Amino acid sequence: QVQLVESGGGLVQPGGSLRLSCVASGNIFNLYAMGWYRQAPGKQRELVASITSGGTTNYGDSVKGRFTISRENMKNTVYLQMNSLRPDDTAVYYCHAEDETSDYTDFEDFWGQGTQVTVSS
Repeated sequence: QVQLVESGGGLVQPGGSLRLSCVASGNIFNLYAMGWYRQAPGKQRELVASITSGGTTNYGDSVKGRFTISRENMKNTVYLQMNSLRPDDTAVYYCHAEDETSDYTDFEDFWGQGTQVTVSS
């Protein structure tokens, strides 16, 4: 199994920045896509950003131009640089990873425990 551990969350003022990190460990075969999802109080979980092992990125419309996702494949680590933060960015941010099975036939989804990001004055 794969374990994901997030770090970097906290409280920041509107307009500020935070950098989230997620490290994957355990029985990793081939991490294909890694990304970040978030869930705000009273809202559904949504995709924030994702990145493949080849570097292809995808962003949610609400964060495009403000957030940047990156990864370091050799360290099984994904980052999320969050700039120009707004109060509606407040949410629990969850790391996600898609790992290929050892027989090359499927992918498995793994989730971290989440890290709280609060944007408030």
